[in-house]
Amino acid sequence: MSVHASRILIPMDAEYQKNHLKAYGMAYWTLSENFKVQWLLNYRGGSFLMPDTEEIRKECTIRGVSYEVLSDAKAESILGEISSPAKNQEAVVLEKAPKVVVYSPKDNPPWDDAVTMVLTYAEIPYDVVYDEEVLADQLPMYDWLHLHHEDFTGQYGKFYRAYKMAPWYIQQKKEAEERAAKLGFDKVSDSKLAVALKIRDFVVGGGFMFAMCSATDSFDIALSAEGVDICEPMFDGDPSDPDYQSKIDYDKTLAFTGFTLERDPNVYEFSSIDMTDRRRIAKEVDYFTLMEFSAKWDPVPTMLCQNHTALIKGFMGQTTSFNGNEIKSPVLILGENKANGEARYIHGVKGKGFFTFYGGHDPEDYQHRVGDPKTELELHPNSPGYRLILNNILFPAAKKKKQKT
Repeated sequence: MSVHASRILIPMDAEYQKNHLKAYGMAYWTLSENFKVQWLLNYRGGSFLMPDTEEIRKECTIRGVSYEVLSDAKAESILGEISSPAKNQEAVVLEKAPKVVVYSPKDNPPWDDAVTMVLTYAEIPYDVVYDEEVLADQLPMYDWLHLHHEDFTGQYGKFYRAYKMAPWYIQQKKEAEERAAKLGFDKVSDSKLAVALKIRDFVVGGGFMFAMCSATDSFDIALSAEGVDICEPMFDGDPSDPDYQSKIDYDKTLAFTGFTLERDPNVYEFSSIDMTDRRRIAKEVDYFTLMEFSAKWDPVPTMLCQNHTALIKGFMGQTTSFNGNEIKSPVLILGENKANGEARYIHGVKGKGFFTFYGGHDPEDYQHRVGDPKTELELHPNSPGYRLILNNILFPAAKKKKQKT
């Protein structure tokens, strides 16, 4: 007698999933086909449960995603297990594929950024916007926004000392100045602040914002320096405010507080937030640990930490990690290297929306440098570091529960 099979389980544990990254794309595709997906938090690495259809089976096969066919009875038994108060597990319903947009210069190659690389590899569609579209109020059309490795302070990534004579640096500076002028601003720092304020409003209004590397701290610094000139003459043509540090307003930031800005234009660093120069960790032992949360009571941070390992390989960037002493108290630390006093992965709420900051440039490129070859994700289909990015992309799809009051 054949048992009627009516569910597909996409396992996300280390042993049974041969392509974790494409599995997220499979979950996204299923949502985009108007099927609901259950995300089984802390069950076999954060597995996905979906209806059993011929199309879904076929798509899993095409994408190289491992799946298991379950009888209805078996699926209900798993869900019953997960619902037990004794288990730190939860089944979260994903309802709708989020509309994804990346804030990035239009001529940037996709492999310049870990998020665009993994979106492309996982086959998750996304649009690209830059200053013009943000200032034209296009962000509310989207659910989820990623900030490419931007410098929102108007200091051109603080590449001045090493690259001021490089043709690409001179060209990028010229283009940024022309763009700012076209948008009606006297300085690049003014146009970038206006963009940062629009992005903040997107979050406050209910958007999901994800940033990596220098987009994290430079975004908060720009907000904190509203109305204050923190740029030296080689960046904006006039001197900075002599006592600008005392005018920084930490109340305006999303994540960071009490930081000191780096005044020297020849130093490749924005502030005391970033831990890159204070790290004393050999590459072989550079790992960070994902925190454990209660799946039933704290489903949001639990979703963001779903993985097949709690230990993630470290990787560097212009902003590698965040000083644990300069993170606002309501902000959750999701991943940290405790021995070094640094947070690698943090999450917070602002207004009706959410933000996640992830330190470093590329989870599979330890020390990415300008001009390095791109990462081939075909070689890293089970990357735990890249899984964290994809957790954030599915998170807006989750059915909102009424807050317990």
